[in-house]
Amino acid sequence: MARLTKQQAAQHKKACDLVALDRDLTETEKDFVLDNWQEAATATHNLDGAFFTPEALARDLSIEVHGDRIIDLCAGIGRLAYSCRDYWGRRWNNQPLREIVCVEKNPDYVTVGRKILPEATWICADILAVPTLGLGRFDTAISNPPFGAIQRSGDAPGFQGGRFEYHVIAVASTLADFGAFIIPQPSAPFRYSGEPYYREERDRDCRRFEEQTGIRLGPGAGFDTSIYRDEWRGVSPKVEVAVCDFTEEPTSHEVPAVTVLPQTRRARPVVDLPLPDEQLALDIA
Repeated sequence: MARLTKQQAAQHKKACDLVALDRDLTETEKDFVLDNWQEAATATHNLDGAFFTPEALARDLSIEVHGDRIIDLCAGIGRLAYSCRDYWGRRWNNQPLREIVCVEKNPDYVTVGRKILPEATWICADILAVPTLGLGRFDTAISNPPFGAIQRSGDAPGFQGGRFEYHVIAVASTLADFGAFIIPQPSAPFRYSGEPYYREERDRDCRRFEEQTGIRLGPGAGFDTSIYRDEWRGVSPKVEVAVCDFTEEPTSHEVPAVTVLPQTRRARPVVDLPLPDEQLALDIA
């Protein structure tokens, strides 16, 4: 278990006390829990590769999400799903709230997540079992999965390889029409974040994933995620936001390891929208 500072431990305890309340949390209380509930307070977070998504990065990924039915794979305590629910935008436009399903195998995370997103369906399960659960079809699958050679119970449909993030993407392809994922830069078929220019580049494992599954990931809107590198807790990974339209016909042609494109793409700026007064009313002491 990682060692927390005294301040982190105190804030984590306040977050735990909020989770234990026998009532729904306010929006401000939910934000406090998301910001201060420490994944490092659980004994298995390093073994599970559990590092929660920075808030601003989660907001960036939310731009890629569309449709009414969303599934969050390896949901943690719900940061991504919370950012992708489009709660205030849908209320403003008199639209029904999105149907959100969150899948997470850590029961401690699920307990917290149910306080953050009580309207979501929370499923405590191994991600590799999800295709057998009969959950139906989703418009978008999202995930910040554990990275790398994480111990797993088996293989995703149509893929045998070592990187856990690829197994999550392969599972997503069986469930959703579209996917948006936070993955390590070496696992993406492109290099953009923190780079002087955008280029396509695939290592051996990436080419193997594409050859086995036919899935082609792309940069979507093109976010330079390197500006959030110091906002992770306990790690500073170099990541990309990668997307895929799973409704496109899989391709099996070989692709070059490196393709350099001359144009430079810029990251979309993060815009903080004003929140309703009711979210600002509670000062958590």
